Amino acid sequence: MSHFSIICRKCGKELAGTYCAFCEHCANALLITRYRDAFRDDCGKGIWKFNWLPVHTPAFEQPGTVVYRSQWLARHLDMQSLYIAFNGYWPERGAFLEACTFKEFEAAIVLQNAIENGVNGLVVASAGNTARAFAHLSTVSGFPVIIVVPRMCLMEMWYLESSSMVPTLAIGDGDYSDSIDVARRIAVISGFPFEGGVKNIAKRDGLGSTILEAVSVMGRLPDHYVQAVGSGTGGIGVWEMSERFLCDGRFGSALPRLHLAQNLPFAPMVKAWEKKSRELFEEDLRPELIGQISTRVLSTRYPAYTVQGGVFDAMQATQGSMYGVTNREVFESMELFSNLEGVDIVPAAGVAVGALKQAVDKKTIGRDDSVLLNITGGGEVMLGREKKTYNVEPAFISKKITDREIEDLVCTVLKKSS
Repeated sequence: MSHFSIICRKCGKELAGTYCAFCEHCANALLITRYRDAFRDDCGKGIWKFNWLPVHTPAFEQPGTVVYRSQWLARHLDMQSLYIAFNGYWPERGAFLEACTFKEFEAAIVLQNAIENGVNGLVVASAGNTARAFAHLSTVSGFPVIIVVPRMCLMEMWYLESSSMVPTLAIGDGDYSDSIDVARRIAVISGFPFEGGVKNIAKRDGLGSTILEAVSVMGRLPDHYVQAVGSGTGGIGVWEMSERFLCDGRFGSALPRLHLAQNLPFAPMVKAWEKKSRELFEEDLRPELIGQISTRVLSTRYPAYTVQGGVFDAMQATQGSMYGVTNREVFESMELFSNLEGVDIVPAAGVAVGALKQAVDKKTIGRDDSVLLNITGGGEVMLGREKKTYNVEPAFISKKITDREIEDLVCTVLKKSS
């Protein structure tokens, strides 16, 4: 008997007898995981110590988030209870994510869930961090993946030596959203399922594991949660996990307020939330805006905002706030964090730090409130001193690639990787 079931958030129907991450039920609504038992953090090592994950018998090791109480950044911002969830490589703090991103949790849980469901491989679309995480975990687990990325993100991408041979395709004439479209077509033709994005329950629960570690360390839910978002999947995952903690009853009686941030001028969810609109606006999704931001990993034109159970609903349920952070604020925040906390962070994490500063300045977050700041990636400089990394060398394709060309390409790619 499985320790969890899958429920449709819209109609409440349970998908009996399955724990597959790729199932769907009602259109335009997310499925959610319902765990049978109360929260536990003594079930294994690393991320596998938590029982609220949709897996049964993990086949490989996976380090987890490191959560600690900030001293120096907290003092700078005059905050009494600031906790940092560091997701990256920082051995001094016990952080050993070699892909330097919290997307490792997504990749680990998605791949393990796929293995347990008898899936033979996956097609993954990414703007950078997810690609590196899946390439790394594909090598660790021995599970095949085909990765599709936009060419515009290659300058910011790298792989570890061990994962440099994972098949990677780059869309030469499109952005992240075009990569998603092509990845879906490749999935149909290759027979490997598309990883699923926000609809994949394993992805959301993997990204939501950050707050599992936070509650384990803090002993309670925080009052506020701060994160930079592209699709918003991580924020949704944290909201869903927080709902489970309320049902558990031992860790607080109120949901953490979500404080989610995007990099201006490409901030479609921020703009929609400012108007309290469930629908995004076309003028805020223009591809030319993506070229003006410093965080291409946050650049999807298909965010999980309007879907039932998505970002809009999460923001309403938690009485949350959204923030637009300029490029200048991003780099100033990265430098501030590095100087105060002693480790480098990626630009997306700089967006989160910038949002925290805005929230404190506006008094949206109080001096005595407990806050969890998700540093979604960091330690790349530290890792580079210890391990060799490689520029990604993909096969270039067009977003207009034909089905016949995809057939030939998939055959070639799978032969090379076998």
